[in-house]
Amino acid sequence: MRFALAGVGVVVLLIAIVVAVGYSLPVKHRAEVSATFKATPETVFTLITNVEAFPGWRSGLKSVELLPSTDGRKRFREISSDGAIVYVIESSEPGRRLVTRIDDKSLPFGGTWTHELTPTADGGVTLRITEDGEIYNPVFRFVSRFFMGYDRTIKTYLADVGRQTAGLAARK
Repeated sequence: MRFALAGVGVVVLLIAIVVAVGYSLPVKHRAEVSATFKATPETVFTLITNVEAFPGWRSGLKSVELLPSTDGRKRFREISSDGAIVYVIESSEPGRRLVTRIDDKSLPFGGTWTHELTPTADGGVTLRITEDGEIYNPVFRFVSRFFMGYDRTIKTYLADVGRQTAGLAARK
């Protein structure tokens, strides 16, 4: 019985430490990752703005639903094994820049992704994604900071873009 109580005490202590560390971490973070592709800025921009086609090339994405626009801005819901997230396109400069924002206040996180496309000398493009994120739940902050990394989703997304642009180049 004493060992069981000690075990429960250790678990409670660990949870308290996770919560305390989570509260000590900042709510806001910035993560930035870039990758270069053998595709034109226009090709990559078309790829990252054609939300209806996302399930065909994005890892883990089951479907996308277009939603009624807000103030003339395109809105959509991505559905994955992790659930549903609503996004809005904040701004768009074809071939150069795209800013998307999580448009769902009920989630324990939020923020924007700024996609910046820069042509390379060899006819390719560098796509830099900057996440200005917010994690409201202290346990999620702890997990994101120490286990997942703030840039994990960006790295997965850029790998998906790389596979898709390589596939597009192979079909030409």
